[in-house]
Amino acid sequence: MVPWLLERQGVALEDAARHFAISTDQLVADLELLFVCGTPGHMPDDLIEAEWESGHVYLGNADAIARPLRLGQDEALALLVGLRTLADLQGVEDSAALEGALAKLSAAAGDAAAAAGSVQLDLAAGADPGVLAVVRGALSRSRRLHLSYLVATRDETTERDVDPMELESLDGRWYLQAWCHRAQGVRRFRLDRVLAAEELDADGTPPPDAVARDLGSSLFAPGDEVPLVVLDLDAGARWVAESVPVEDVTERLDAPGGVRVRLRVADDGWLRRLVLRLGGAARVVSPPALADQVATAARAALAAAGADDGDERPEDGDERRADGAGGPGLVRHRG
Repeated sequence: MVPWLLERQGVALEDAARHFAISTDQLVADLELLFVCGTPGHMPDDLIEAEWESGHVYLGNADAIARPLRLGQDEALALLVGLRTLADLQGVEDSAALEGALAKLSAAAGDAAAAAGSVQLDLAAGADPGVLAVVRGALSRSRRLHLSYLVATRDETTERDVDPMELESLDGRWYLQAWCHRAQGVRRFRLDRVLAAEELDADGTPPPDAVARDLGSSLFAPGDEVPLVVLDLDAGARWVAESVPVEDVTERLDAPGGVRVRLRVADDGWLRRLVLRLGGAARVVSPPALADQVATAARAALAAAGADDGDERPEDGDERRADGAGGPGLVRHRG
């Protein structure tokens, strides 16, 4: 747009909008965006100037892009491969615009377009290609899926019916967001843990209140339905607050360098293993029932390690502290 406007200084807003087949409101929105575009430096004299209050468009300080971009063959090839890969994904917004851009670029790229057709990207990322194909098909047809899914934390294979919502690739792995009829909620399934997938002859439209979470680059983004846990961390376990998603962090006055964190925990077993692993540097404050579970697990670990034959035991007032401080049989690990 910028090169075209630079060659037609003073063109009427309506004429410019008609040329680009957009509304005048969209044209004005694009012109407003030019105020934050320009060459590196981010100083006022590095940015493009635009004026249209008179009903006619004038641009300035845009000589660096006075001519349309010309791609080299390698650049065109990389862009074509990327666009074709993106077009193959499910759930891409504005797929018509993507197809249009791909068609225009292919027509202009010449030899690069032919070369791009011979390049195939493997996006399975550890997932069974057959499973991935079934999931994509069910998602495109809004059909229900039956999954045999390995829950790694329990080393258990579960059977469940799900209504697929979104297929995502994050950190080199594929994930399916779906309404799970077994859990009666939105869940995320790692496709490399799906042992088998079958498309069912049933409508796969999720309930109206089922909302897929936009995670961006974050894999775990718990909702308000996930229980909130309060955890006290000593200075040596402060790294936990920086390594897992937490709601907030406050400094502890009773333990220099320690912090109190609030975090949402969907898997009690994960929390028990974390606190036991910290070997005394963490204590569950609430909820009380979970604190009791962790304390029971700590006592069982001490007993299994032979620490119940007269060794020092936690004081009664510390029964919810999952540490066994002084228990010589508990090995501490740092990760």
